[in-house]
Amino acid sequence: MQEKLKDIRLLLLDVDGVMTDGSIVYDGNGLETKIFNVKDGHGIKMLQRYDIQVGIITGRTSLVVDVRARELGISLVYQGALKKLESYADVKLKTGFEDSQIAYVGDDIIDVPVMRRVGFSAAPPDSLPDVLAVADYVTSRSGGRGAVREICDLILKGRGLWDQIALRYEL
Repeated sequence: MQEKLKDIRLLLLDVDGVMTDGSIVYDGNGLETKIFNVKDGHGIKMLQRYDIQVGIITGRTSLVVDVRARELGISLVYQGALKKLESYADVKLKTGFEDSQIAYVGDDIIDVPVMRRVGFSAAPPDSLPDVLAVADYVTSRSGGRGAVREICDLILKGRGLWDQIALRYEL
């Protein structure tokens, strides 16, 4: 796993079931609400501080995702991506990264084609069995409950950046 992580320059994330627990809540006016984890967000910001890009590829379309992406400074955002390989190809074209430089976290069958292509793939433990079967790593934490942070930390450690972070925060 360490070998796969050392070249990662971009982390791509699914949203429902990865960045969130997969729940969708509608208020009385039909407005959608999602709950995101602040530790996941901090992990994303740490990656960005060390020039590791982050992007989103999600099958659903939601204003809430745009808000969260903007808050985190994520500009690579693909919503309504039912054929995620098409979005993935566009990401590669825009960034110039090779498969070996990209990590992806997904939890459902729609994520499997991208997971098979990237240099490193991960899934939360409550993902579909077909997803778990292709994942290089299964997080100990569930989606929306720190799974993204766990992957961010793994990438930072795999890239040899954890010591710099420890010094920065005087750990």
